[in-house]
Amino acid sequence: QVQLVESGGGLVQAGGSLRLSCAASGRTFSRFAMGWFRQAPGKEREFVAAISWSGTRTYYADSVKGRFTISRDNAKNTVYLQMNSLKPEDTAVYYCNADTRFPVTAPEYDSWGQGTQVTVSS
Repeated sequence: QVQLVESGGGLVQAGGSLRLSCAASGRTFSRFAMGWFRQAPGKEREFVAAISWSGTRTYYADSVKGRFTISRDNAKNTVYLQMNSLKPEDTAVYYCNADTRFPVTAPEYDSWGQGTQVTVSS
C-alpha cells in the first residue's frame, strides 16, 4: 500500500507556472506507475498525466499536452507535475495516485489523498 500526499498548489495568474509534488510513503514506490488527476468545481475527476514506474514513459491528456510535464524521482519517492502556461480552466484540486498498470486514465480508485488546490486567475 502506498500513501500519497500532494502539495505545491496555489494561486497563479494565467500564463504562469506551478510545480506540484506528490510524496509517497513505502519502499515499493518505484514499482508503481503514477498518475495525476484533477477535479474542478461541479465537474467529475479527470485524468491529467501518467508516468511509468521507471519514468521512461509518459502519457498526457490532450488538454495539457505541451504545457504540463510529469516526472518522478524514485530515490525521493516523489512524483512531480510541472505546469506551465496555466489557464483558468486548469483551476481544480489536483490528486495523484499509484497503480501497477500504465497508463490508467480512469479515476477509478476508492482512496484519494487530500489533493492540492490550483487556482488560475484570468
